[in-house]
Formats: sequence, structure tokens, C-alpha cells
Amino acid sequence: MAKENKFMAPKQLSEELEAVVGKGPMPFPEVVKNLWVYIKKHDLQDPKNKRSIVPDEKLAKVFGSSAPVNMMKMSGLVFKHLS
Repeated sequence: MAKENKFMAPKQLSEELEAVVGKGPMPFPEVVKNLWVYIKKHDLQDPKNKRSIVPDEKLAKVFGSSAPVNMMKMSGLVFKHLS
């Protein structure tokens, strides 16, 4: 019997996250992929420090703040919007 991979299981998304990455449910890797598509499309990386994401109004609702976020901390903020 194959072991279930919970990481790849589709998750329900909050309304705030759906506004950024599209309608759920979707697995976490797809959420991250779509999040990066959104960030690049809207030019939200700090030009002087590409590791820093400067959220627009929609992304600020996901991150919980309009303050810049280090890209390494994004996953933790996004997980709060998955169920």
C-alpha cells in the first residue's frame, strides 16, 4: 500500500489567498508556484534585495502586514491560509 503524501494533498484556501493564487483546492507546491507567478507579474520583489517581497494590497492580506517579507518566511505565512 502506498503511503499518502500529505504535502501533495489538495488544501482548501482562504479567500485572501485565492485572490492571489486562484481558486482552490490545490496542493501546497502549486500554491507556492502560483504565488511566485503573482509576485513576478506584479513586480513585488525589492529591486535592491530580491529576497525581500514588498506586498501589494492583496498580498498584504495573506502576509498579515504591508511590511516587506523575507522570501524564506513566506511559507509560514501562507500555511495559515490553508485548511
